[in-house]
Parts: sequence; structure tokens; C-alpha cells
Amino acid sequence: MCGIVGGVAERSITNILIEGLKRLEYRGYDSAGVALVDRGQILRERRVGKVANLEQAVTEADIIGSLGIAHTRWATHGKPTENNAHPHISGDVAVVHNGIIENYQELKEQLQALGYVFTSQTDTEVVAHLVHEALKTTPDLLKAVESIVPQLKGAYALGIVHTAHPDELITVREGSPLVIGVGIGENFISSDQLALLPITNRFMYLEEGDIARLTRDSIEVFVNGQLVERPIKELDAAVSNASKGEYKHYMLKEIYEQPEAIQQTISQALNGNALRDDFLKSAEADFNTIQHVQIIACGTSYHAGMIAKYWFEQLIDLPCQVEIASEFRYRSPVIVGNTLYVCISQSGETADTLAALRDTQKRAAAKNLTISTMTICNVATSSMVRETNHHLLTLAGPEIGVASTKAFTTQLAALMLLILKIGQVKNSISAEHMTEITTALWHTPKVILDTLQGDKAILRLSELFKEKQHCLFLGRGTEFPIALEGALKLKEISYIHAEGYAAGELKHGPLALVDNDMPVVILAPNDDMLDKLKSNMEEVQARGGELFVFADENSGISEKERQHVVHIPTTNYWLAPIVYSIPVQLLSYHVAVLRGTDVDQPRNLAKSVTVE
Repeated sequence: MCGIVGGVAERSITNILIEGLKRLEYRGYDSAGVALVDRGQILRERRVGKVANLEQAVTEADIIGSLGIAHTRWATHGKPTENNAHPHISGDVAVVHNGIIENYQELKEQLQALGYVFTSQTDTEVVAHLVHEALKTTPDLLKAVESIVPQLKGAYALGIVHTAHPDELITVREGSPLVIGVGIGENFISSDQLALLPITNRFMYLEEGDIARLTRDSIEVFVNGQLVERPIKELDAAVSNASKGEYKHYMLKEIYEQPEAIQQTISQALNGNALRDDFLKSAEADFNTIQHVQIIACGTSYHAGMIAKYWFEQLIDLPCQVEIASEFRYRSPVIVGNTLYVCISQSGETADTLAALRDTQKRAAAKNLTISTMTICNVATSSMVRETNHHLLTLAGPEIGVASTKAFTTQLAALMLLILKIGQVKNSISAEHMTEITTALWHTPKVILDTLQGDKAILRLSELFKEKQHCLFLGRGTEFPIALEGALKLKEISYIHAEGYAAGELKHGPLALVDNDMPVVILAPNDDMLDKLKSNMEEVQARGGELFVFADENSGISEKERQHVVHIPTTNYWLAPIVYSIPVQLLSYHVAVLRGTDVDQPRNLAKSVTVE
């Protein structure tokens, strides 16, 4: 949510800031703005809507400057209006902000008592006024910022400039991600390294509580007023490959990238049909002692965790619980020793999941309990990777579309690899299952390629959804979470109300919704639940429902009146959820395109949810 770009250089950085905002559009936003310091004044432009609107305004105003900050805003406090857009200004200070200042109302009242007039409804404006007030007693911008940070409660990342310091950019990280891009004669900040990849591949990752001062030739990082060192890491240039290429939308491109993404993910762990000796080697001692697994995640990652629960318990007889992070962190959960706490997050910065992790670690330490923590995510430099004992990367490459596709299926592949490793360490998985699944994993990219061949058939089915307002997705076993995921995808990008259900629950309420105008999507692999699923399908048809079935080619399910079928290649029982993700992704994509929605940037949503 929200995006920050800023920099200080010898050249004009106007175009760099605008291009950086464009590369952050995937995060979700409703307004954008930029402020540049030039010849003792702040030049600011803000616009509601797309970055293109801002770009046009900046071009017309001919704004240039070598010190500046820019922002894309996802509204939290106050509606999407120009006055609420960032940057916010107080006198000769400009501020951009990601996150939430929880005590802003209290601070606002104090500042109003001092005579400050507020022009926005945001929580951010208090920061600009606080810095302006602090500068009355110190001419040092860094010291002024350091003095006001203790007053701020919440999670935030800040970028601050001041006309009296035309060669200095101050930035703060507290609970919201921020990275410094290291250049030659120039340095930059951003909430995501992706924004800066066109100009540098060298990055410094700030940690919680860091305050940094950037000039053209130096980067200083302070913690509690003390200078500290933060390593500079060079990023593989391959991760910058984030263009749409021949595809109309990022989402479609990313759907079609899944065979390669899964191949990359499994290749880090498998050597032929066996796990590599060095795969998660450092975690073996912890794996040997764990007796429970607790998965914590949000949204699509939570659905991945739900599938992993089936696998943990059925394959290696290890009890597993899965919980939505925003619920887990607030219900005072009982922390159990000898438990592996697995955090799943595409970005590794998801606010609720990260907070749940930190809270769990504190509770375990307070009770002197031995636990182990692991992150499964797509960003090697993320906070969760740095703050857990172990991590397993999904290697999906950049995912720009807000609706997750390849990040989800690579999470499933990574979770299966984790389960195989734990099963091997604890000697709790049979040799037969190990060989069966590793062999099937190697074949999964090919099965997905074959599944993608059904795209045209799915496009034809999507025509029948164009005017619908509601939809049900049904699945049994590990396809139940895929039903939830399919429903989530459809509502995310097509704005059709959709619900996913365990098919056996149909008679316990959802059947009341079924009528001639209710499409029902069925996920039907050829497994031991197929006959029961067919009975559920009969229940729908008996009430006039229209079935859209993604069925195994050997399931015996065929087209008939009000029953549309797309056959899916036969796949391994355990890995079917990965394969059956593909058709529901394609269905949602095509329906959204037909309905004319913004597929890659659906309304009200953000890619990386870094606030509660």
C-alpha cells in the first residue's frame, strides 16, 4: 500500500521520481504527488487518479530539481482528494509517508494549539508540522527529525526534505519497509527496490528504528542517535524483468509464467527425484524437535496455508493449525513449545503477519519456550526473511498484478518441499510417497503448460459470466481452499460477488442461493472424493443451477445441458491444488477483461498490505 520514491543527485531527478511511481503502481493507489526542492523553494504537484495525470501536470509545470520526494497514496485517513495527496508541506518542509500514525488526532490537537492550520484530513500532515516546529529550536534537519520520532505511534516510513538543506534527504523506517538505492553521485529511497532498478542494482535495506541521512555522496544510518553500519547488497539484474511484453496485462503474463516459476522454486531443492543434501540443511536440528506447526498468513497466502495443513497431517502426521494473521495477533494465542511457526507472505512485509511473528517471538521468549520460525516468501531481503530462524524462497520473480497468481502456486510448491524435508528429517514420510511426490513435482510445470492449453475454452465460458452478479465455487479436500482462492480472484478483479465453499457444506446453507441465474464453479480432480462431488453437482442441477466444471480428463464428467466442462490433464493427487489454480485464475482474468475492470490494479486494493 502506498509508494515512496525520493532522491538526491547532481542531475534533475524529476523523471526518475515519476518513473519510480509508475513502477510502484502495482501496489494500489488513488492519488499521486511529487515535491522537488529548487532554488530555495518547494515545487509541488499532486493529482487524484493515475500517475499519468501527475506526469502531465509536472510536464506542463516544467518542474525540475535534484532533491525530491514522490508518493502514490492508498487512502486511509481522508478520501482520495488532491488536498489529501502527498507530499504534505509545512512552511519549507515536505513529507511523504507510508503507514499509519495512530496518535495523529492527539498530535493534531497539540499542533493546532500552537497555531498550525491543517489543510488535509490525513494523519501524515502532523509529521510535516512536527518537523517544522522542531526546526525552530535546531537548524539541523536530522536532529529535528530524531526529536519528533518518539512522539509518533504506529507503523510508518518517512521521506523528508527541507529548503534550507538542498542536498539532504532524511528517511525513517518504523514498521513499514524502506530501501536505499546506492548510486554514484546520487542516492535514492523507495518502499520497493523495483522502483529504483532502472538506475541502480545496489541496495541498503533499513531495519526497524533506522533514521538515515542521504546526500549525493554519503549515506549515514542512525539508531538512537548512534551511527550504525548497514550492508550494501547487489541485486541480480534479472529481477528487473517486469515488463508486460506481448501480454495485455501483467496478470495474464504472470499466469503464463507459472511453469517456469515453479521450475525455479523446485530446482533449489530437488536433485532428480531426491531432495538435495544442502536443502534447508541449517534447519534440520529444529525440524527434528518440532511436534506442531502453526501457519500464519493473510489472503491468498492463507489459502496456501490451508492446503498445507492437509499435506502436513496426511503426509507426515504432523499436527498443523492455520490462522489469519490479523486474528492470530489479537486473540492472545497460547504459544506452544516445540512448534514451527510458518509465516507465508508474497512480499515478506505484510503488516499483520509480521506483527504476529514478532508477538509470537516475544511471547515465547517471555515463557522461555523453544520454538522455531520460518518464512516462505518471494523477497529475499524482506523483514520476515531477516527476522525468522529459517526461510524458503518461492523464486517466482516479480509479480506486479495485484491479484496473486504465480506467487500463490510457488508458495504451494515451496510448502510441499518443506513438508518433504521435515518428513525426511523426522523419518515420517514413506519412501513411496517421497518418490511419488518428487517425481510429480518435476512434471508439474509440464502439466501446467498442458492446462494452459485450455485457455480458449475458458475464455468461451467466461462470456457466460459477464452479466452475473454472484457466483459459488465448490471443492472438496485440498480443492476447498482452491474454491476459496477462485472466489477471491473473481471478486478481486471482476467485482462479482463470489464465495468458496467446501462442497459438503452445500446443504448447510449455500444451496438456498442456487437458482437459474447462479453460476456454480466445480473443481473435480479424479480423487477419492469424486463420487461425493458428483452428488453435490446433482444437488445444484436439481435446483436449476448452472455448472461450470473443471474436471480431470478421466473423471467421466462430460458436457450436458447447463453443465459446461473444461477438462484438466490428469495430475498427481497431492499436487492437484497447484494445477487446479490455473483454470480459476484464467476464468477470473477473462471475466474481468470482459467486464472492463482494471485487471492489474483493481479498485480499493493494494499488492503489498503494509498497514493493518
